[in-house]
Order: sequence, then structure tokens, then C-alpha cells
Amino acid sequence: MSSLISLLQAAIYFGTVIMLGSLGEILTEKSGNLNLGVPGIMYLGAIASLTGSFFYERAVEHPNPVVCVLIAILCAFLASALGGLIYSFLTITLRANQNVTGLALTIFGSGVGNFFGGSLNKLAGGVGQISVSSTSAAFRANIPALAGLGVVGDVLFSYGFLVYLAIAAAIVLQWVLHHTRVGLNLRAVGENPATADAAGIHVTKYKYLATCIGSGIVGLGGLYYVMDYTKGTWANDGAIEGLGWLAVALVIFTTWKPIQTVPGAYLFGILYWMNYYIPGLTRYSQEIFKMLPYVITIVVLIFTSLRKKKENQPPANLGLAYFREER
Repeated sequence: MSSLISLLQAAIYFGTVIMLGSLGEILTEKSGNLNLGVPGIMYLGAIASLTGSFFYERAVEHPNPVVCVLIAILCAFLASALGGLIYSFLTITLRANQNVTGLALTIFGSGVGNFFGGSLNKLAGGVGQISVSSTSAAFRANIPALAGLGVVGDVLFSYGFLVYLAIAAAIVLQWVLHHTRVGLNLRAVGENPATADAAGIHVTKYKYLATCIGSGIVGLGGLYYVMDYTKGTWANDGAIEGLGWLAVALVIFTTWKPIQTVPGAYLFGILYWMNYYIPGLTRYSQEIFKMLPYVITIVVLIFTSLRKKKENQPPANLGLAYFREER
């Protein structure tokens, strides 16, 4: 039983990172922008939150937990939104290739993250010496009354507030996309920007806002990883990049439906960690288990492509630049 609880907890930790990354990418792709820079944007959010928290805690003798949380979230969101703005300028204004720009952003983000992560390590006195304990503790704090409800408390309530905020964000995004005029306009831009433009919808504004806000949400996934899972430290182990690609895969797995990222992210988390809880596996067998989320995504992609149901398909104009002159 303890192994099962530990597996579910690990799945929720990692699932939350993937979920936030996937929600941000869904919002971006609904506007017709295919941003493959999700891993790099996660890096930007992670290192920005860590840097802001590090200098705040260094400057104040008794850091305020609320201020710690606000600084970390603000730094992560703004740095990630800036990454989205760079992507938007290149692909929307300059009409650069979206696939190449996204991959370049991934390389750029990981380079920036590891450069400043190494610099923070030196400032703190060596690798693993970064201390943002107050900020990390604020993000990991749970509600004792709920976390103490035995097995149920261990599985459902022993996490920080970002776990529940991610679930709420999935619900809100689902509602906005399908039950508001803003969501309808955004989906129209992603499906047929020329028709949306003719109807008076500001295509460029919707694309910029969706990409920048979506990137900000993606960055919160990186923030959650460094503040909750690694407890306020920086490790150059490539884990954030792997989770970023899983977030991209989850977008396809959920067929661009935000509400489905909740069970999908936790399923990916279980598959990602399952190999550590099955006795007798060799190293090669463990690597096969790590492939399962991607294999399942491919199966879902094939299945939805064969069925050709409109609601399960990506936006029709996804990955294509819009030239107003050709309207």
C-alpha cells in the first residue's frame, strides 16, 4: 500500500508540471500558433522564479511567505511570457517558420536556465547550495487538517496550492474556450484567420495574447518543478526538458481539450514513475516504460486521425503563418 501511495504522489507531482505546460500550449495552439518551445519556456519560468526568490531571501532577514510566493510567480510568469513574446514577434510579425522558431526557443531557454543556474550556484557557495527554503516551504505547504486524513489525505491533500490551482485552471480554460465570446473568437482565429479577420476579429492581437499568456502558464510548470519537487534548488539534469516534451505530447493525447489534461497528466505521471515501483526490472526495461506516454500519444493520434471527428482534430490553421494580403 505504501508503494502505491508513493507512486500516486509522484504521479501528481510530475503530472502537475506536465498539466501546466499542456494548458499553456493548448491556449497557444488554439490561436493557430504551434510553439515547440515549451521545454525552453519551462526553463525560463524555473530559473526566473528561483533567481527572484534567491535575491529576495538574501536581502531580507525574515522573508514573508506571501511575498516569496508572489515574487516567484510574477518572475516566472513574466520571464515565460517574454519568451512567448519573442516567439510571437518572430512567427506572427516576421512570419518565421514556427517549428524552427519553437525548437530554437527550447535551446535558448535551456541555455539561459543552465547558465544562470550555474551562476546562482556559484553565488550560493557551490553546486546544490542555493537556498530558497522560505519560498519552497510556502509552495509546499498543505492544509494539515486535510493532509492528516489517513490514506485519503496522503493521496489527495498532501500537496501545495499549485496542484489545485492547476486543476482549477484546466476547468476555467475549458469554460473560457467553449462558453465565452473571447474563446469563440480565439478558436475562430485558429481555425480560419482570414474569415475571422473579415468578421472584424483582430487576428494579430488574439495570436499575441494567447501565445504570451499561454507561455506564462507554461512557465508556472517550471516554477512548480523547482519550488516543489526539487525544493528550491537547481540541477542541470535535463529533467525539465523531458517534462516539457511530455507536456507537448499531452496536448495531442487530450485532443486539445483543457479539462482532459487533468486525468491525462496524472496518467502520464504514473507511466513515467511506474518502472521504479516494479521489482526486478533491468535498466533497459525501465527505459521502455519511460517510452509509454509517447507510445500512447501516437496510438491516440492514429485513432483520432482515422475517426476524423472534427472536435478531436487540431485547429485547421495550426502552424501556418497568416498573410492578410492573401485574404
